[in-house]
Amino acid sequence: MAMDSADRIVVATDAEAVASVVRALGAEVVFTRPDHVSGTDRVAEVAVSKGFESYDVIVNVQGDEPFLPRTALTGAIARVAAGDDVGTAAAPLDPAEVDDPGRVKVVCDVNGRALYFSRSRIPHWRDIGTAPGGTWWQHLGLYAFRRPALERWTRLEPTALEVAERLEQLRALQHGFTIGVALLDEPAPAGIDTPDDLRRAERHWRDTQGATT
Repeated sequence: MAMDSADRIVVATDAEAVASVVRALGAEVVFTRPDHVSGTDRVAEVAVSKGFESYDVIVNVQGDEPFLPRTALTGAIARVAAGDDVGTAAAPLDPAEVDDPGRVKVVCDVNGRALYFSRSRIPHWRDIGTAPGGTWWQHLGLYAFRRPALERWTRLEPTALEVAERLEQLRALQHGFTIGVALLDEPAPAGIDTPDDLRRAERHWRDTQGATT
């Protein structure tokens, strides 16, 4: 994924094993506390630290989403630039995977703002034969934040829906944040949550490298 939309790119981690690999690639590393419960909390620690106070928009690209397309990043940033508190992205989901709890689904309003995220099938079509194409959207693992939104988000306590679904973005929704969702035209490569996902990712990496050499 191209990151040329960013003024500065850092890898935030509490693991020396990760940091050493990143340094070997010539990239910037910021060490964070080891007790963060989410990537948003980790990014917020970096955002308020010395040297990062001047950035108005902070983007969190999660490490378990290594193949996000450029359009996911630029779309999420565009949602924030247009006025949303938070920007993110979603891609069409194969109906065969809609009941997989590892594929987080999102439903949006007519203005492209998130109404709800769930690990369950949403929307639930009572008559599946009437479901139009592109009915289900898979949430992708990145967020663009306005600085005030990021700082406020991490000061809030987890909500009941967040705990129930184990989805931190529900905390923001329950507290009235606007989360704009850039809807992509094509499915995106899956993130890495399970050993099977890792094997698929490794195959995808090998195939991609082979195609570009």
